[in-house]
Amino acid sequence: MDKEKIILIVDDIEINRVILSEIFKKDYHIIEACNGIQALEAVNKNPDISAMLLDLVMPEMNGLEVLRKMNKSGKLKSIPVFLITAESSEEMLLEGYHLGAVDVITKPFMQHFLKHRINNIIELYSHRNELEYVVAKQVKRLNQVSRSMVETLATLIEFRDCESGEHVKRICGLTDILMTKVSEMYPEYRLPQSEIDKIVTSSVLHDVGKISIPDGILNKPGRLTKEEFEVMKQHTVKGCEILQEIPNVMGKGLYDYSYDICRHHHERWDGRGYPDGLVGDEISIWAQVVSIADVYDALTAERVYKKAFDHDTAVKMIYHGECGSFNPKILKAFEASLDTIQKKNWALVE
Repeated sequence: MDKEKIILIVDDIEINRVILSEIFKKDYHIIEACNGIQALEAVNKNPDISAMLLDLVMPEMNGLEVLRKMNKSGKLKSIPVFLITAESSEEMLLEGYHLGAVDVITKPFMQHFLKHRINNIIELYSHRNELEYVVAKQVKRLNQVSRSMVETLATLIEFRDCESGEHVKRICGLTDILMTKVSEMYPEYRLPQSEIDKIVTSSVLHDVGKISIPDGILNKPGRLTKEEFEVMKQHTVKGCEILQEIPNVMGKGLYDYSYDICRHHHERWDGRGYPDGLVGDEISIWAQVVSIADVYDALTAERVYKKAFDHDTAVKMIYHGECGSFNPKILKAFEASLDTIQKKNWALVE
């Protein structure tokens, strides 16, 4: 066995700790604790513990409470815990299993049987942890490939549309601010940071369909005719057609967000948007957030067909419905983010 592997023995009776230590000390580095509080301190100081042998009945903090805290912190995913017991009730043991214990060690200890059981579980966890590490590395590599693909497509947009290169950078910043605020304010829309990061990355591709729009319409300095506007509206579905060609390269999570945002960032809360006329929460929260970010940036940036509005004017236009209707909750999150947006504005227009 590898002496660098650690077994933590937790028992308030010293003789039990001595016996267990003698059984395993030739193969493992041994750490001892006489109560649950010391056990948790040892776990926090030694993240590479290979196994814990945990007495159920102890003063100050019993074994079940230790399991609850380790379960809550996620430590039980990587550290197998064996319950030490002599006369514990069946109900107590069942709760221990329910909380995440892998096995029960009964007193008196049977040395050879005990060593085989614990060694096997330690090896199993070791292989599982190594596999999870390899999978995590592969996921990280795929995410890097996905981001590279997104950046490449964003560069293509920039070549076609002299405004979109800087526009997409600002959209990323605005989406990050607004999506984080929405997640904080509304439990029904709450997402983990890892998902918000994917949404921010995906927001780059909201206008990827503009690659297919004719230059005469895309960069027209004046107002579009009704017919020209109908062509421009097609950038939402054209973008989805482009994305449909590369879903495996992007990875499913990023692809799903990108597709939805690309197609629906011009939908409106009252159903008067395009291309599908979605109403209310038929529109995903991330598409709603990118929509208001897109509108705010379009108002405050100079375009070939208009001068830039100042921040206050743009905000009033959004609140007064001059740019279409938005989810009232999104508007409140937008209002709560205005100070941050103004402070970050220098970075968004780098």
